Order: sequence, then structure tokens, then C-alpha cells
Amino acid sequence: MKAVVIRRYGATEVLQYEEVEQPKIEPTQLLVKVRASSVNPIDWKIRQGMLSLITGSKFPKILGFDVAGDVVAVGSGVTRFKLGDAIYGCTSFPGGSYAEFAAVPEKVVALKPTNLSYEEAAAVPLAALTALQALRNEGNIQTGQAVLINGAAGGVGTFAVQIAKALGAVVTGVSSSKNLDLVKSLGADRVIDYTQQDFTEDIAQYDIIFDAVGKRSLSQTKRVLKPNGIYITTLPGPEVFLESVLTAFLSGQKAKFILQKLNTQDLIYLKDLIEAGKIRVVIDRTYTLQELAAAHAYSETGRAVGKITLVQPVVDIAVITNNI
Repeated sequence: MKAVVIRRYGATEVLQYEEVEQPKIEPTQLLVKVRASSVNPIDWKIRQGMLSLITGSKFPKILGFDVAGDVVAVGSGVTRFKLGDAIYGCTSFPGGSYAEFAAVPEKVVALKPTNLSYEEAAAVPLAALTALQALRNEGNIQTGQAVLINGAAGGVGTFAVQIAKALGAVVTGVSSSKNLDLVKSLGADRVIDYTQQDFTEDIAQYDIIFDAVGKRSLSQTKRVLKPNGIYITTLPGPEVFLESVLTAFLSGQKAKFILQKLNTQDLIYLKDLIEAGKIRVVIDRTYTLQELAAAHAYSETGRAVGKITLVQPVVDIAVITNNI
């Protein structure tokens, strides 16, 4: 099969499109014909070696977490899926979806939302799970609460605005001026243009501040956070980590960071919201697998609005199945 592999850590030139052996599935895995994937910052952080203490020095590696495609083989222990099912979900760490086929654990996939294309579905898993678990699990979001999303036009932020609204919050979205209309269209009750106003100097106060781009800390936002409010970030630097430890044992404001937990139940929950029309997918740019280096380079600029996706040609599943 064709895949993009890395044989060392480095810049985008280490991404090589080549022929590799098709993955063999374990009893609890599905073999998925990948129709689409997407780019998340963790993908190029792994490629750069920023997580090498976790990912190790064994090469080659195939990166990519998000996946949408068709089941072409099932492990002997799989009970919830069958050949031909259209699914979406995630591969195991450190990835594997930047390929024609991927081995995917049954416990981290769900049936694809019926009203999404494969490309749209592949944009959902990692970013939307992060948004959902940050707001619901860490923030304990409640109906009527005031919630601010910093980075509301980004991959995680676009989902966070919609999920917060679906859960009954009053949402303020922070983005650049060119994306204010988009954030409003996602359901934000109020928007702040960060090029014109620092949200930490706002007159309003919030029950939850979700920093979807990891640019701030509790100490920087505490003036606009309610006395028992919760600050949540996607990027826990040393200051936030210390704040989270200290505030865990104190009353009042809390600092938390989100480490998403991949699971089928939350993917089904998101599927229901999507099929109910409460979440739509925002895609900035689409690339082919061969263009992955350009996709990574664009993601690294930090200017993507919504998600960056990767698509692959449609192949007759019957032909694939007969050749496995």
C-alpha cells in the first residue's frame, strides 16, 4: 500500500510517500480503507521530534490520528462492526492514518455520521473530542453559563463554540477580525476581535474560559473569570501545570488542561449532535496524501480556519476486500 512515512524526525522533507507493507490487524482491530484523514498539530509535533521521549526512536513511523473510511477486515474479537461499514475515529498513538489502509482499534471508532462526507467526518475526531471533553468533563459546563472560547476559529475552537451552544451556554468567541462572521455563524452570542481588544480586559466575566490555542494562563485571565470559574487550556506549559496542581486543592478559580481520551461513546455522542444539525464541520484546505508536506507546513503557520483535511481516491470496496 501507499503511505507517508518518516524515517527520522525533522522538517517537512522527512515525509516520504512510498510503498509499505499493509498493516496486520489484531483481534480487537479493524482494517480500514482510509478515505480521508486530517492534520492536527500533534502530527507535526511528533514529526519534529518534540514528543520523542514518548514516541521513541524506532522508525519508520506512519503518522496521522484522524480517520474516516470503510471497514475491509475485522479482527476475531470485533463485535460491533462488519465489512463495508463506514466509520470514523482515531488510530492508536503515534498514528497510522496517513496511508491507504489503517489498523484501527474497535474501541476508538464509531459509525460515520450519515450527513457528513468522509472528508468532513475525518475532520471531527481529535479536535471535537478535545472540545467536548474540555467543556463537559473538565469544565462541567451547565446550561446558562457564560463561556469564552479563545481561538474560536481554529480546529478545536470551531467545535468548541458549537458544542458549548449545544450544551446551553452563552458563548463568546475570540478570533481575528476576518473570522468574526464565521464564529457568529457557528452560534457565538458575542465575538471579540483580538486584534482590537484583549479579552482579559473585558468587562464581562465567565464561568469557563477555554483557551483552545493555549496562549494564556489562569493568572492572565483570572480578572475576567468568575470567583469559582474554570480556566482550561489545550497546551499546559509549566505555569499552567503548576496552577492546575495548586488550584486543585484550593477553593475558588481552577486551572485545568485537557488530555483527550479516545473512546467510542463520545464519538457516538458527537455523531448524534452532527446528525441533529447542531455541529457542522469547517474545512480550510484539502490536500491529497502526496501533498502532506504542504498540509503540515500550512498547519504549522497557525493560520488555519477550522480543519485541514487529506483525501484519497475512492476505490471499489468489493475489489479491495477480494484482494485482502
